[in-house]
Amino acid sequence: METRELRYFVAVAEELHFGRAAQRLGMAQPPLSRAISQLERRLGVQLFHRTSRAVTLTEPGTVLLREGRAALDAVEAAERRTRRASVNPGLVLASKAGASGEILAKLLDAYAAEPGSVPVDVVLCGVGQQEGMLRDGRADVALLHLPFDSTAGLDVEELNTEPQVLLLPSGHPLSTRPSLRMSDLSDLAMPRWPDVDGVYPDGDGPEVRDHTQLLQLITLGRAVAVLPESARSQLGDTIVTVPVLDAPLVTTVIAWPPHSRSRALAGLVMAATRL
Repeated sequence: METRELRYFVAVAEELHFGRAAQRLGMAQPPLSRAISQLERRLGVQLFHRTSRAVTLTEPGTVLLREGRAALDAVEAAERRTRRASVNPGLVLASKAGASGEILAKLLDAYAAEPGSVPVDVVLCGVGQQEGMLRDGRADVALLHLPFDSTAGLDVEELNTEPQVLLLPSGHPLSTRPSLRMSDLSDLAMPRWPDVDGVYPDGDGPEVRDHTQLLQLITLGRAVAVLPESARSQLGDTIVTVPVLDAPLVTTVIAWPPHSRSRALAGLVMAATRL
């Protein structure tokens, strides 16, 4: 299967309209229809149900859409990493801003002391963005956080697992409690982070763009937040923390593409596992 055919198929599968897909691809509709028909004949499956009114995916088509997107993402990532390697022999590490600061600092120091280490450019991202940067080739390696980020299709090593705490403004009625449970937080103003597409989910809490904004909102009494226990190291006197006993544990992992054969990346991962 050619990359060109996959791009044709994904365009039709996402648009569910041959005319719109052809316009998106910058081509005429007849050759696009012929290409999809040829692909179906070669695979021996029907990818679309076609009627005079609608185009819908078959079950095999749904599978190919999922796999095809992943394959195209991998091709795009390979192209990006190849171009970047020609001008920058170092590594790009993506990490969520405000998270894993202590681990990240120790990792960079440990790796820099290794023979043969290369420069590491650190990109601090918004919530969930580091996973996308790793998958599309803008980063070579990333620090991800389970259960919030997906590691499907990636190689990972676990670095740290920690409980979560509630961040509150000092003087809040709950700030003197020795511990809390998630049920105690139902009426509190939890922050709303944007989805990958930049759209904020519905809710009553404030919209938050980054970690600095979140801490200021908590100080002002406009929000509270459940974060990993390591967040305590970044707080001043205006914010207190209370353990949340039944909040899910957060595991920080270092993740990288499974097909990578980079010695520099292997050295960085080994340095991380020795922390």
